Amino acid sequence: MTTIRILATGGTFDKEYDELTGRLFFKDTHVPEMLRLGRCRLDVTIETVMMIDSLDLDDAGRARIVQRALDSEEAAIVVTHGTDTMVQTARALAGAPLGGKTIVLTGAMVPYAFGSSDGLFNLGSALSFVQVLPPGVYIAMNGQHFLWSAVRKNTATGCFEQA
Repeated sequence: MTTIRILATGGTFDKEYDELTGRLFFKDTHVPEMLRLGRCRLDVTIETVMMIDSLDLDDAGRARIVQRALDSEEAAIVVTHGTDTMVQTARALAGAPLGGKTIVLTGAMVPYAFGSSDGLFNLGSALSFVQVLPPGVYIAMNGQHFLWSAVRKNTATGCFEQA
């Protein structure tokens, strides 16, 4: 069985809601709970790289994500990421010498903590895609996978689509 490394970076995927202030914030990644609820039977290693809104992610943060992917012993990597700058991070990963690794970025439009999130479905899809796609960098959203260079976020529909 292939071991999959999940690099958690924050994004809407991992936001929490403060009922007193009405603000969204980060605490810990929800990935372990999501895997448990999804009855995941894969060999998965979870690594929290950062907990940040992707709109606040800069080139230094992207470089950290790229370095963690490069340092990973696993050839199958899922990156949980905010949807607003997911394509930019995918571009940075694609520009690195990945050495035959398959990397799938995924995220959510609604925080997992809200209970009606698309995150659980997107995570499951990403875990499936990372096992069967050839080496390269992809984005998995809405039950579909896209090559990193042929996708865009449609902000009017809240879905990712072919670019």
